Amino acid sequence: MTTGAVLVVAMLLDAGLGEPRWLWDRLPHPAVLMGRAVDLADSRLNGGPSRRLAGVAAMAGLGFAALALGAILGTAGWPLEIVLAAVLISQRSLVDHVGAVADALRLSLGDARLVVARIVGRDTAAMDGPGISRAAIESAAENLSDAVIAPAFWFLLGGLPGLLLYKITNTADSMIGYRTERYREFGWAAARFDDLLNLIPARLTALLILAVHGCWRDLPDISRDAGLHRSPNAGWPEAAMARALGVALSGPRSYDGVLRDYPFVNATGDRDIGAAAIDAACATLWRSWAAALGAVLALWLLGA
Repeated sequence: MTTGAVLVVAMLLDAGLGEPRWLWDRLPHPAVLMGRAVDLADSRLNGGPSRRLAGVAAMAGLGFAALALGAILGTAGWPLEIVLAAVLISQRSLVDHVGAVADALRLSLGDARLVVARIVGRDTAAMDGPGISRAAIESAAENLSDAVIAPAFWFLLGGLPGLLLYKITNTADSMIGYRTERYREFGWAAARFDDLLNLIPARLTALLILAVHGCWRDLPDISRDAGLHRSPNAGWPEAAMARALGVALSGPRSYDGVLRDYPFVNATGDRDIGAAAIDAACATLWRSWAAALGAVLALWLLGA
């Protein structure tokens, strides 16, 4: 099977089955194993006077190991490639987690705060309904890029080695790519490499969102709003989602008890949003996934 064919089947398998809890209750998920590898590098190498150099060495070692493991596993043939690609592309899981916030919000603010805390890193204890909704939609947009489009993109370009390299980098960034005292230097390489690997997928994600909503005229505004984001990449799918749904995203929020006065994305959009807006974001996730699947299918038919 071609790489395109494997990716089509993997995307369908993930969308149909999602995360089999019965399996991951018995075996460690590959993402968990990657997290353990990053944690080991952190505990062994994050110290001394040259933390940035140590972080570069850690990221290089993790990246090389991912490439080598991917090359070895790739020799097992397309059945294993399909399974691993399906496991590491998380469309169904993303929609389920975001949709759960809407379901909880329909019950109570307390329930919604607990559920949204599972998918965002900001403080949630005092969030109101619109704040919860914005957080869920922002997570949907960013993770459409990080958990679906980027893994598919790198698998299409580099097979299992490319996919595993992306996933270990993204995992490292999520664990050590912070500007805290402990990780400002050690996590620098992980954060910068993650920025590089997401440069194209983030913009492709924004284009997919625009395509399925037919709002190409908003591209200049999306480009401008993306520049307001603290991340060089996450702002693109977030700005596209905001325009597609007609809502304002981002804005002030609290981390570790400290209020951060971030600007709104699509500031003139609706700010009084709730569960219905989250539902609309989930629908956009599926429409964007379908568009991506169609593009991969076309590449497969063309021989990719």
